[in-house]
Amino acid sequence: MAQIEKVKKRREERALEKAQHEEEMALLARERARAEYQDWEKKEEEFHFDQSKVRSEIRLREGRIKPIDVLSKHLNGSDEFDIEINEPYMVFKGLSVKEMEELRDDIKMHLDLDRATPTHIEFWEALLVVADWELAEARKKDALARAKVRGEEPPAELLAEQRGLHSSIEADVKTLLEGKTYSELEALQSKIESQMRSGTAKVVEYWEAVLTRLHIFKAKACLKEIHTKMLHKHLQRLEQRVDGEENLDTVHDLQPEEEESEPDVKDAQAFSPEPLEEEAIDVAEEEAGSFSPELFHGDENEEVFDPEEDRAMLERKRVAVLEEQQRRIQEALASKPAPPPEDNFEMKAMKAMGIMEEGDAVFGSNSEVNLDSQVYWWHDKYRPRKPKYFNRVHTGYEWNKYNQTHYDHDNPPPKIVQGYKFNIFYPDLVDKTKAPHYTIEKDGNSSETCIIRFHAGPPYEDIAFRIVNKEWEYSHKKGFKCTFERGILHVYFNFKRYRYRR
Repeated sequence: MAQIEKVKKRREERALEKAQHEEEMALLARERARAEYQDWEKKEEEFHFDQSKVRSEIRLREGRIKPIDVLSKHLNGSDEFDIEINEPYMVFKGLSVKEMEELRDDIKMHLDLDRATPTHIEFWEALLVVADWELAEARKKDALARAKVRGEEPPAELLAEQRGLHSSIEADVKTLLEGKTYSELEALQSKIESQMRSGTAKVVEYWEAVLTRLHIFKAKACLKEIHTKMLHKHLQRLEQRVDGEENLDTVHDLQPEEEESEPDVKDAQAFSPEPLEEEAIDVAEEEAGSFSPELFHGDENEEVFDPEEDRAMLERKRVAVLEEQQRRIQEALASKPAPPPEDNFEMKAMKAMGIMEEGDAVFGSNSEVNLDSQVYWWHDKYRPRKPKYFNRVHTGYEWNKYNQTHYDHDNPPPKIVQGYKFNIFYPDLVDKTKAPHYTIEKDGNSSETCIIRFHAGPPYEDIAFRIVNKEWEYSHKKGFKCTFERGILHVYFNFKRYRYRR
């Protein structure tokens, strides 16, 4: 029985060892598969990164430059493409929110994959900081502009957001931080932090707000220093190229003209009809040393350059190269399509309506009706948006018999609405052959008011306003106007005035 128990125990131990071995092998297989997957994933990311660099070079050659191409050219300047003169963070100027989001994603990809040198890492990290800041500012401005156009209050989160700086001291903070190098900004940051830790800082909120601005200026200073280094390297490459070309020209100039004409002389001699005896005499003369090198004397009239003048000439050439590159950049910026003339909309509307008279007021910010959201047939092709508008309401006194009896000019009666002037801006209509129009709808909340709805077509949504429900004067002599010209729909009308007659 003891042997049976021993055999049974040994069998169980072998089964346990086998199970442990299988578990270890499975664990090793999983680790190997994970390592292979990570390696494959890394190779795939590197492949996509290499492809993005190839696409960037193709766009640069074809003149279809994207912002990320400009940044890559800043960092990896080559002789094939002109280096950029402006600092890298200037690329964010004039970009829309969508373009900034795409650029931010591209910068993040380069930060994850382009880690060739510490300079590359610092460059992309600083750009990511600037991109986050510029994107937040652009989103804030975009939201405020949309709210202003629609006549709405800005979003609550924007009103609650505090940057920590009042507009009156924004210039002081900018003067404090602007123009400093990266090391000076770091020293200033450590000084402010030490004062705040020790409690010697007088206005804590102010210095906290300065610290929030400080990391942006540090990132820009870092980018500026890297850009300066890249410019120096580019100038050194230009100097080497110019020196190489000058040396090559010097070598060609020193070659004697006799050597250039020597093959022609030999060819002429090969086909010469002179007797063989004379050729033998020529050979004898050659052997006698007639081909000894002749001594060349330097030209006494050769011009000698002063080293300082030569250096000044080289500096002028460098400046000319930089000015040419700046001119190309300005031409590329000038070739961009001009923005739509929306900035002159209010001026055009005010010119059409004339000067404001007594009783006129700006109308629309609080009287716009929120229509039910609807999906248009052109929703997938065009981005729907509300049109801009600039409206006026005309109010005045009605001196009927009752008001003449109970009121006078010192104590006038309450003003009533006498007419409206609507100016709706449609500069980007897809179908310009169909003019926008308006319709009058009933107001479900009150019988004293009605809804005027303006409809234009893609890419503009309908817009509606609540107005007084009265009968209109359709005579042009009484101020009626309904025209669509230069992308603006003008609808002006006054209400009829009823007079009591016996």
